Amino acid sequence: MHRRHFLSLGAASGLASMSVLGAFGARPGSAAAGTFEVTRSKAEWKAMLSTLQYKVMREEGTERAGSSPLDKNYEAGTYHCRGCDLALYPSGTKYDSRTGWPSFYQSLPNAIGTKADRKLFAVRTEVHCRRCGSHLGHVFADGPAPTGKRHCLNGVSLVFKAA
Repeated sequence: MHRRHFLSLGAASGLASMSVLGAFGARPGSAAAGTFEVTRSKAEWKAMLSTLQYKVMREEGTERAGSSPLDKNYEAGTYHCRGCDLALYPSGTKYDSRTGWPSFYQSLPNAIGTKADRKLFAVRTEVHCRRCGSHLGHVFADGPAPTGKRHCLNGVSLVFKAA
């Protein structure tokens, strides 16, 4: 068997597996479950967010890498939750992770919540706003000192406020 045939077979198997999972109830996630200080109906969220913002923030989607202007923003200020305006990340903890998404090594105190995300055949740590539950991104253990963490976030979930 040629390598390209093997790779094609593997890709086809992967797509078939995803189709089977979808047929048996595996669906995209939704914003963090729980009780939050800021709550809105689905209609209210849809009215205040763009289609992409809603997909990311309320259905745990992901924006395309390199699409957010916030990835290359290094001005002094604070990054806030687009859903409820809670201050989340100081600009001093932002760094260029070369992933195409805004990345930080530490959030502000009491700003975020986390939960296990098992959607991609591995366990990741999902990050959401602790006040409204909006999905922000994920935390990985490959960041810089002093925390060693990389908070890899969707720019559409954030609003930057200059100092």
